[in-house]
Amino acid sequence: MTQTENRPQAENAAPEGTDLALRVESLWKIFGPRADKIIGTPDADLSRADLKRKTGCVVGVRDVSFEVAPGEVFVVMGLSGSGKSTLVRCLTRLIEPTAGKVEVGGVDVSNASESQLRDLRRHHVSMVFQHFGLLPHRQVIDNVAYGLEVRGMGRKERRAKAEEVVGLVGLDGYERSYPDQLSGGMQQRVGLARALAGDPDILLFDEPFSALDPLIRRDMQNEVIRLHHELGKTMVFITHDLQEALKLGDRILIMRDGALVQLGTPDEVVAAPADDYVRDFTSEVPRSHVLTLRWVMREPRDDDSLEGPVMSPDTIVRQAARAALASDHPVRVMEEGRLIGIVDDDAILRMVVAETDAPDEDGVPA
Repeated sequence: MTQTENRPQAENAAPEGTDLALRVESLWKIFGPRADKIIGTPDADLSRADLKRKTGCVVGVRDVSFEVAPGEVFVVMGLSGSGKSTLVRCLTRLIEPTAGKVEVGGVDVSNASESQLRDLRRHHVSMVFQHFGLLPHRQVIDNVAYGLEVRGMGRKERRAKAEEVVGLVGLDGYERSYPDQLSGGMQQRVGLARALAGDPDILLFDEPFSALDPLIRRDMQNEVIRLHHELGKTMVFITHDLQEALKLGDRILIMRDGALVQLGTPDEVVAAPADDYVRDFTSEVPRSHVLTLRWVMREPRDDDSLEGPVMSPDTIVRQAARAALASDHPVRVMEEGRLIGIVDDDAILRMVVAETDAPDEDGVPA
């Protein structure tokens, strides 16, 4: 039996043994009259279309719960209208939830006062939007420092901090430029620097790169990965692009019609889709680029060789392929000093060859 068959579905909890950066419990957002009266009634179980016809109300977020660990990159994805942007705005009450609970660093945001919300948004959580919202009459350095200015920080101190962050996002030499003198990718770097300047605990990204050209978008994705490695910030990233989600996310929450469809690591989402909706999303993903050796290894046998490459169960199949195929012995998968699996050449070849032989859009083998 393969590891795919043994592996349980991921739950909504953050990894065990960690404090939580963010906890969301039974979150609802319903737009329309008397929306709060719907929750807990049979109407709450109606489809989005049926509820709209019956009550005039529209469900934005439907009973969503999840946890995010400190330092995690947590991706929320779905098609347009799935509720992902509404969800992220509910986290800091830019949109007021209809019901449910949100905690940031153990603080109950759901019942926070106006002054507590201001403190949360200024000091603990920053947001990066698709539309940069830069001030056109201000230079880059002053755009980056704007949030610090709102806090009341002195000019000299905030400029010093802004210059430090400008260098961090690769904008050295552009401090005195104005937004209209920058490309779209560079403007988004300014927006990212502005979010980082306040040294927040959590960064919220609402489809920040969807308006950028593909090459610039890829560069900005790499920039986010680099900054995460350097700073270790907790990030919640909203996207409609599965490839972006797989590239960035430690875990991915998939939404449809306001509800959570599946929550898991990238390899879990690709290897064990929860339903046909997720299966369609992931059908064209090269599995060897996402799945780890956990999904292709078999249980060890007494007659297995004690030689051969040793690899972690979290090694991506494609990364393992060259060393595995070059060896005369199967790969030994070790975890915490214990042999937990064996990966034969056939297991890797079946996956890699299947992708190589897959037909393209015109039905012609690649």
